[in-house]
Amino acid sequence: MSGRLSLYDTVAQRAADVMVRGYSTSFGLATRLLPPIERVHVRNVYALVRLADEVVDGATQEAGADAGTARGLLDRLEAETYEAMTTGYSTNVLVHAFATTARWAGIGTELVEPFFASMRTDLDRSDHDAASLARYIHGSAEVVGLMCLRIFLASAPAANRPARYDALAPGAKALGAAFQKINFLRDLAEDHEALGRSYFVGVDPQRLTETQKRAIIADIDADLAVAAVAVRDLPPSARRAVRVAHALFAELSRRLAATPARDVLRSRVRVPGPVKVRLAVVALLPNRPGGQ
Repeated sequence: MSGRLSLYDTVAQRAADVMVRGYSTSFGLATRLLPPIERVHVRNVYALVRLADEVVDGATQEAGADAGTARGLLDRLEAETYEAMTTGYSTNVLVHAFATTARWAGIGTELVEPFFASMRTDLDRSDHDAASLARYIHGSAEVVGLMCLRIFLASAPAANRPARYDALAPGAKALGAAFQKINFLRDLAEDHEALGRSYFVGVDPQRLTETQKRAIIADIDADLAVAAVAVRDLPPSARRAVRVAHALFAELSRRLAATPARDVLRSRVRVPGPVKVRLAVVALLPNRPGGQ
């Protein structure tokens, strides 16, 4: 690798870090607990996720582009991503950062294609049935969890890696799904009013009932329970960070459960900064189940 390309890699990774810090304080807090090399690669993945999301939402909502224009931009981003995964280089710094990670961790098109398919779905449909929602959550969230799992296992002995991946994949998918569903619930009214989208099957975004909210929370908590089991078996280098992320979203689930349905529609439920810090400290206590 030439000195120039090495410098470009560094610049691309810094750009990805800026993207992550700008879009998610909770995610940024959790990734800071990862070892440096894993932190860089997880943020590279998240930066591409945010970029694709911006192509879909930013082009239509902020730039005023029609769905066809946004679809063309997304198609080009997807093609550029595949090319960079093959060649190891892109003139788009965020795509370049992701491709570096994909090549390092063994992230293949079997995880990237469903992601872009879900992003494209947001341009094609405004509501879902059970089957389409399952596909959407798989592509938009579960595969991201699987990409992170690839990163966490990249340093494991090669002979053991496939078996460990298969064993931990259900938990990684469940955690990604829980994160996505929590954000769907937090953004229920905004997604409908600003973007014209409704994700939960049979739920009127303007008339969420307590019964519907409780059912959604129960589904989220079931995902979090599956994920909690897998977290204990992650490599120690990743376990602390994922445990903190799990704790933060479990707290969001508790706060959503305690918030009346009508208020969920009026304001976005958040975890205050001091509470985030307290949860992180508790999650890292050595006597916590699965701790170290």
